[in-house]
Amino acid sequence: MRSILLTGGSGLLGTHLTKALLAKGYTVSYLSRKAGNDARVKTFVWDINKGIINDHCIDGVDTIVHLAGSGIAEKRWTDARKKDLIDSRVKSIELVYDLLKRKQHQVTSIISASGIGYYSDRGDELMFETSTPTGDFISQCCVLWEAAVDEGEKLGARILKFRTGVVLDKDGGALPTLAKPVKLFIGSPIGSGKQWVPWIHWQDVVDMYLLGIENKDLKGVYNMVAPNPVTNKQLTRAVAKQLHKPLWAPDVPGFVIKLLLGEMSSIVLGSTKVSAQKIEGAGFKFKYADIDSALTEIYG
Repeated sequence: MRSILLTGGSGLLGTHLTKALLAKGYTVSYLSRKAGNDARVKTFVWDINKGIINDHCIDGVDTIVHLAGSGIAEKRWTDARKKDLIDSRVKSIELVYDLLKRKQHQVTSIISASGIGYYSDRGDELMFETSTPTGDFISQCCVLWEAAVDEGEKLGARILKFRTGVVLDKDGGALPTLAKPVKLFIGSPIGSGKQWVPWIHWQDVVDMYLLGIENKDLKGVYNMVAPNPVTNKQLTRAVAKQLHKPLWAPDVPGFVIKLLLGEMSSIVLGSTKVSAQKIEGAGFKFKYADIDSALTEIYG
């Protein structure tokens, strides 16, 4: 049976994906900063900053799924944090490729996360995989990330990248942050509320990765977003409806968010409307194509 190596496997998404892979009979191993505690998953230790990697991590592996990367919205974007956001994504895959260059292996596929931050703040314009990036930090971070992953083509590997939207999961990511003020009766749209949120249910993320692992014809870049984007106001209202809470608080002005978050406020105030046409054209069927069905499942 096929063997998969995950970077960033112990994160929320990695945990969901691991569960699905193990259920399908795959062998799963991790590259992680510390030893793991899941007996079904072998963990190999690496240190990205020191350039240390356990050479045995690729033994018998045919697919590497690259999910590693510090959380974009976890800390304020100081210069040091920006460097970490890039290095944790770029240096990590470079370390893997260095190993593939110097050791015999059977790796044929590299599947990597990327982000819809690639497009950055684009108003109401619909973004396709062919749309250009912008010059701001988050966009350039994604450009560097994807370019580092593409180096795997020189090793003869199939390269597949998923530009991931806002993953909805009640156990982590953006949704609990959004839901918290709603639960406390102080929820409200942010800024104009008209900014587009390119969301996706975590189950569809897992299923898309499974498709990417199993369908060898899938390569290049695909948007990982649900086919029906919503505005910040629509999303906030939909969450309030699921939680049976009223929305009476005034909208949070954009300048307040800028004061609180600095440059990172672009994630919340920026508008990115993203097309799912290409992945649907490749045969992917969404389990949760609209926001109400997604939130009903999450909070059900």
